Formats: sequence, C-alpha cells, structure tokens
Amino acid sequence: MHKRLEAIEDKLPDADPLTRLQLVQERMDIQRQLEAADSTVDLQELEDEFVKAAPDYSRRKGIAYAAWRELGVDPAVLRRAGIRRGSA
Repeated sequence: MHKRLEAIEDKLPDADPLTRLQLVQERMDIQRQLEAADSTVDLQELEDEFVKAAPDYSRRKGIAYAAWRELGVDPAVLRRAGIRRGSA
C-alpha cells in the first residue's frame, strides 16, 4: 500500500482533473485502510462487556439465541452470557 501511495503522489502533479480526482480518492481510501490496520481492538474486553449486557438486553427486547447466532455471536460467548437455545 505504501508503494501505491508513492505512485499516486508521483502521478498527481501531471494528472488531468478527472484522473487527479480518482487518485485523490484512492489515496484517501488507502490512508483509511492503513489507519484501520494500525488500530487494535481488545476483543476480550468487548466480549466481556457483551457477556455482562446481553442477558438483560435479550430479555428486555425478546431477542432469541437464534438471532444472536444468525448475527455471528459465538455459541461459547452466548453460554458465558447465560443465553441458551430456545430463549427469547
């Protein structure tokens, strides 16, 4: 990605207006990807917070185990949260 950014910077001064626009957008997209790659997320902390909040939230909103699973929540995480199959 860094090489592509260098290539974009090299092309920008001589680019026609439409190409310049596309290059600027591509540069922004690459910079955003690089920033996202640099950020770290503590997944364990997020999982722990989910485990604390999900049971009450599920009961209040009538959210079933199957709905959480369809969204991709791991069964082990749901077990830790006390959310069981057949629950709603």
